[in-house]
Amino acid sequence: MSGFKSRPMSSTAPPDAAPPSPVAPEADAVAQLAALRAELDQIDDTIHRLLMERAHIVASLASSGTKIRTVALRPGREANIIRRLLANHSGPLPAHALVRLWRELLAATTAMQGPYTIAVCETDATDGYTQAAREHFGALTPLRILRSPAQALAEVGAGRSSVAVLPMPQEAEAERDAWWTALLQKDAPRIHVVARLPFWSPRPEGAATVQALVVAAIAPDPSDSDRSLLGLEFALDVSRARLTAALSAAGFAPGTVVLRRDPGAPVAHALADVEGHVSEADQRLDHVQSLLRRPVVLGAYAVPVDTGLLNAPNTNQPANTNQPLGGTNP
Repeated sequence: MSGFKSRPMSSTAPPDAAPPSPVAPEADAVAQLAALRAELDQIDDTIHRLLMERAHIVASLASSGTKIRTVALRPGREANIIRRLLANHSGPLPAHALVRLWRELLAATTAMQGPYTIAVCETDATDGYTQAAREHFGALTPLRILRSPAQALAEVGAGRSSVAVLPMPQEAEAERDAWWTALLQKDAPRIHVVARLPFWSPRPEGAATVQALVVAAIAPDPSDSDRSLLGLEFALDVSRARLTAALSAAGFAPGTVVLRRDPGAPVAHALADVEGHVSEADQRLDHVQSLLRRPVVLGAYAVPVDTGLLNAPNTNQPANTNQPLGGTNP
């Protein structure tokens, strides 16, 4: 056509350039995910190999004849293991998850060494003591659920259960529920308090919040931080303040003192919580005044840890709260 001039079409890309592929970034992500999963698999295999190695050592120890305890339970040593691990713990894994993992491991290796059954005195409407026992002694450890402290103590005394989980003593409880007074008699087999539940706090929603003591027909083994329980017998007119002063004068650091003056009883009794691990050979027991007889060591327990403080500023050690019975200072 006259007067019309054609112009060539412009292009910003070379004629041989290929369009960008949307598949390349996706392939890179898949490859990276596969590599991370492979790394996790290697870590899992290493953990499993070490667990098997640990189990072989426990089995060798159990068959060596060097362990003289009738109950394969070391609550003090277990507490030290968990404290040591928490002291070295860091990163995104929650501290209470670490405790739960090791509680299951310790329960499994304890069960390897002999019969292991837990008697639970369940008096909580929400089965809190059963939940606390499962948490501490393992989800698959056999439990015997009982409705009175006397029944639970009888299970341990007869050897049908390794330990019993009992409600924390309270001053207002009925006489039949004051199970700790039975330990004053020192009947054979001698039963002691050996642990306190729960061993860690703070408690997340859904976790057991009941307070309990664990008894067994063994002497408590010491940990790095303990509290002991002393049974006291005294005249009816002796006050709590007088008992506390007598314990302090003998060199003890008392916490809670639970008093019992049962109707018709000729004497009164008290359960005193004191700092440290106290044995029957402790000479301070001979110097406690205002009593009708020498204090009876009813047992000891490892002080629970506060995992919440692991994330506090300038804190890299789990806290030994050193709380007495009931969690309050006198």
